[in-house]
Amino acid sequence: MRRSERARRATLQAALDLCTEKGYGRVTVEAIAARAGVSKKTIYRWWPSKGAVLEAFTDALVDATPFVDTGDIGADLRTHVAGAVRLLSVPPFGPAYGGILSELHHDDVLAQALKDQLVDPRVEEAVARLRSAQDQGQIPPGANLPLAVEMLYGPVYYRHVLRKPVQDEETIADLVAHVLRALGTPGY
Repeated sequence: MRRSERARRATLQAALDLCTEKGYGRVTVEAIAARAGVSKKTIYRWWPSKGAVLEAFTDALVDATPFVDTGDIGADLRTHVAGAVRLLSVPPFGPAYGGILSELHHDDVLAQALKDQLVDPRVEEAVARLRSAQDQGQIPPGANLPLAVEMLYGPVYYRHVLRKPVQDEETIADLVAHVLRALGTPGY
């Protein structure tokens, strides 16, 4: 069945807003439906659970963190990481994602959905961008690109989950430089 775009947007926004107000664990499908002005049946037809929260976060993260290729892998990674940091630092996205992450240990369905809908596709895109830089001679052959992705994202999510201060441009630049240096990238 085709979704009403108005109802979809209202549902996604309601899910994010409720996560900010109550935390992911306390958000119910009933509350999302009431806030969005749609029926529970409508939500369950589109999402098997509170998946609207994950879809809304995924849409926002993908929009905020494109993988551009300007020919300068360092600049491109700084731009990419800065987009993720900005998104995670503001409601409703930061609190929603924090709530999602905290529920992963209690909800196997959510953990699998996060892996399938967000983590795996984004890692694949990041590896592809690094591989493109490798093909351009910016990153040495044989560099462990999946490990580089973990090294790049790990500190961002670590700081988010532990509610540490948001990284500034200098910290992001240092992070990118360390990752590129670890790969043996010339000039870093």
